[in-house]
Amino acid sequence: MSVNLRIPGPTPCPDDVLQAMSRQMINHRGPEFAEIIGRITASLKRMFETTNDVLTLTSAGTGAIEAAVVNTLSPGDRALGVSIGVFGDRFADIARTYGVDVEVVAFEQGTAADPTRVAEALRKDGSYKAVLLTHNETSTGVTNDLEALAKAIRAERPDILILVDAISSLGSIPLPIDAWDLDVVFTGSQKGWMVPPGMAMVSVSERAWKAADQARIPRYYFDYKKAKSYLEKGQTPWTPAVSVYFAMDVALKKLEAEGLANIHARHAKLGQYTRDNVKALGLKLLAVDERYASNTVTAVVVPEGVDGAALNKIMRTEYNTVLAGGQGALTGKIFRIGHLGFVTEDDLRACFDALKQALPRVGFAPAVVAR
Repeated sequence: MSVNLRIPGPTPCPDDVLQAMSRQMINHRGPEFAEIIGRITASLKRMFETTNDVLTLTSAGTGAIEAAVVNTLSPGDRALGVSIGVFGDRFADIARTYGVDVEVVAFEQGTAADPTRVAEALRKDGSYKAVLLTHNETSTGVTNDLEALAKAIRAERPDILILVDAISSLGSIPLPIDAWDLDVVFTGSQKGWMVPPGMAMVSVSERAWKAADQARIPRYYFDYKKAKSYLEKGQTPWTPAVSVYFAMDVALKKLEAEGLANIHARHAKLGQYTRDNVKALGLKLLAVDERYASNTVTAVVVPEGVDGAALNKIMRTEYNTVLAGGQGALTGKIFRIGHLGFVTEDDLRACFDALKQALPRVGFAPAVVAR
């Protein structure tokens, strides 16, 4: 029996995507790789809904966060961090590591960021050079209203940099980069893109390129300018994860054939299906306002008296279903169900069938599962 991997990343991959990775290596300085990276870049621009430069980096998502910081900011610059969970905090921590003075506007876990509060913070202090945003917070299963946040930010500071962690959102839920006037937006291959970990993809605006000209944080591996100059030759500055490029080439063809509107609708349907079934079991969503509940990952409150780690272990060892646990302050208090990328309603139905059997074994009597 195959494992039902229900975490928010890495996510399951289609067979043809995995098979593409078994190809023999090619010269990453040769014409065949140039054709592949050219196709990938053009496709990503369409999927990102942007005319900005799009770069690919061999990295996990956290490397993409670091790259956004080191290419646009300088030691001593002030940035406003907007945090609704672990990954919002991580963005701020990385910036601080490089000497950026970060002020964090934090919101209760399970809630979305309030654009009014963010605008007020900018109004009180005009020295901020950038705003650090997380679109979809995988640690809490909450999606920020990024469009409203961007509008509020631009109303106060038209030229401020907006740096967006869209690792678990872009390619799965709506995020038209140009329409929302965002400067640096990045994602990772292991999320909704249906590809193994190893590639970060980033959109860089003209405003961000101007900032890169002035940025004084030392950078080498994650230098956007190097990546852009080599992309013009159909290459990457350093040896890329060639097999991941093979896989991404195949995955993007599948995603473009499905179409962005259909991809977004599919994720919305699966997100609603998951939330409906969570509530039907008598469980509680961590998301306080369901309007902001994520369509890529659902965070579920562990019931009183239930050992969350024991539940996850039973699900994994006896029902071949792998759930994600809580992170940081939410460790042991929630479990998370991923439903992004290569996932079907049948996969989620099997997950809830397993939960219905496992919950009584850890002291919780579930209600009837919705269908």
